[in-house]
Amino acid sequence: MLVSSKTFDDAGVYRLDRHRALVQTVDFFTPIVDDPFSYGQIAAANSLSDIFAMGGRPLTALNIVGFPADLVPPRVVCSILRGGLAKAAEVGCVIIGGHSIRNPEPIYGLAVTGVVDVRRLTTNANARPGDLLVLTKPLGTGIAATAIKRGIASRALRKKVVDLMSKINIAGADLAELRLVRAATDITGYGLIGHLVSLCRASRVSADIDPDAVPMISQEIGDLIERGCVPEGSRQNLNATTVVVDWGKTDEARRILLTDAQTSGGLLLCVAEAKLENVLRVLRKTGTPSAAVIGRIVPRRRRGPLICMTG
Repeated sequence: MLVSSKTFDDAGVYRLDRHRALVQTVDFFTPIVDDPFSYGQIAAANSLSDIFAMGGRPLTALNIVGFPADLVPPRVVCSILRGGLAKAAEVGCVIIGGHSIRNPEPIYGLAVTGVVDVRRLTTNANARPGDLLVLTKPLGTGIAATAIKRGIASRALRKKVVDLMSKINIAGADLAELRLVRAATDITGYGLIGHLVSLCRASRVSADIDPDAVPMISQEIGDLIERGCVPEGSRQNLNATTVVVDWGKTDEARRILLTDAQTSGGLLLCVAEAKLENVLRVLRKTGTPSAAVIGRIVPRRRRGPLICMTG
């Protein structure tokens, strides 16, 4: 076993031979959008991203399905599965089966197996002082999903956030194979700060973040935060930062954005400064929604907070 749960990485890694290792992950959640096909796409993209965050390529996947049979007709379940199948096929991953159960509310996701070259593995434990932090998707999906559920999100925001969450983080494998990135994680339920904390602890480093450099999906996200449209998971994430983050002069709205619980978020990449231009070139080529340099890894602060805001 090369990577276990000890470093809070996105997937486990098991060595096969001298150069190859299996990368395995599982993820599922309840619907966050009304359209079943889109829900399937988002859930699958979210699961597949764990493999790409480790620098691997997905090979096969198993469907995980739960639904209340008296409330969700078979055609809806089929539409969810077709959405997941479409995303898996997009990256050459074969869905070879799965399992379903009766459940009080719908759940869907994938158990994914991939392969990675052990020399190109990207994990939480490989960040080094001086690395720049690059974010590949803007933040705000948790807030947007809450607004969609409350019926207060604009049509433009609904479309933008579904497209964003359906985007697979394939750039992670491309960058790893080119040896441009050593450490990476994908941003999901613990928010940007939560996942960065795990990375810093695993690598025994600290980080400085420029909060104003962190991209937001749209100005509407800021407006929704001002209206109190914030999921409970995001509020819990913010409360958990008390002892590990020096927020400085960062205002409440920006703090909420940086701790917003993401669904199928982007990658947070640790990039040596000399390789930044090459990394940005790959991100543009793969069509990542963002390529924002938001901070830097610094030596471990023994007595200070793990993460400091520099803005």
